[in-house]
Amino acid sequence: MGLSDFWQDTVRATRISQEASWLKEEVGSWQNLKQNVDQLVEFTAEAEVEEEDHGDEDMAREIEEQYQKLHALYQKLEFAILFSGKYDSRPAILAIHAGTGGVDAMDWAEMLLRMYLRYFERQGFSSKILDEQRGREAGIKSVTLEVTGRYVYGYLKGEAGTHRLVRISPFDGEAMRHTSFALVEVLPDLGELAEVDIKEEDLRIDVFRSSGPGGQSVNTTDSAVRIVHLPTKISVSCQSERSQHQNKERALQILRAKLQTLEDSKQAETKRELRGEYHEAKWGSQIRSYVLQPYQLVKDHRTNYETSQVQDVLDGDLSAFIEAYLKKQKK
Repeated sequence: MGLSDFWQDTVRATRISQEASWLKEEVGSWQNLKQNVDQLVEFTAEAEVEEEDHGDEDMAREIEEQYQKLHALYQKLEFAILFSGKYDSRPAILAIHAGTGGVDAMDWAEMLLRMYLRYFERQGFSSKILDEQRGREAGIKSVTLEVTGRYVYGYLKGEAGTHRLVRISPFDGEAMRHTSFALVEVLPDLGELAEVDIKEEDLRIDVFRSSGPGGQSVNTTDSAVRIVHLPTKISVSCQSERSQHQNKERALQILRAKLQTLEDSKQAETKRELRGEYHEAKWGSQIRSYVLQPYQLVKDHRTNYETSQVQDVLDGDLSAFIEAYLKKQKK
């Protein structure tokens, strides 16, 4: 940060400055905890000497209260140790795709979008919709967001997978119970860290008129961009910016993140095969079920953590599920 040309690239400089601020805050929190613990140890030793002369219940109660406060702070700080993955400190790209279930699935995808937006607010994360395809009757076919904040990818990586909803469909005149599915993708936003090399001849780039957020002027020009990586058939769209060039650059960043994640997963699968641990991933294996009828329950099938407070979860109260997943991964 002390280099003379540091602020020439303002986007990169702002990100690094934010990371430096987070690191200073984290180190300062641990140093403050250690100082308070040392003071409590010293105070306790003095209290023990005084207690030999005459017992003091008020002093013992004060020591216990201080201990509980410091222990709670320690547990909060200790949670950050769970974020030791290669990309855990990075921003994230989160995408939601409606699966099988017709209009119910598209409505379910929109419910998930609302749930995550509420969770981001609780965590103090910032989010921006990059691309959105609305359903004709209701809901969304797919949506892609960029999410920024401290340890965003570390928090969200466990949300990737198929989410299953069981409820009485509001779109069924006979009020029958329906099961819907939606796929959540979570990628680290790698920026300049992406190591993959994309050849121009491997890309098909289409431009079209934006229909997403951004104001009326966005829709008057062909500013939206869709990039297809021909060798892998991976497709990425972006229509959040007013400039076609900006949308192209953002789409390329997301494509690099997808290709890097694909390469990392191939290497991980190879290692698992060598250890005899390889299991084929299947689309239909849901990570979490949300049951609204005939009973109320949200259950994560990887950790077995569950709660009957379904509405709280749909309002963004995901911390317990995310913490349970991270702790299991750490073990």
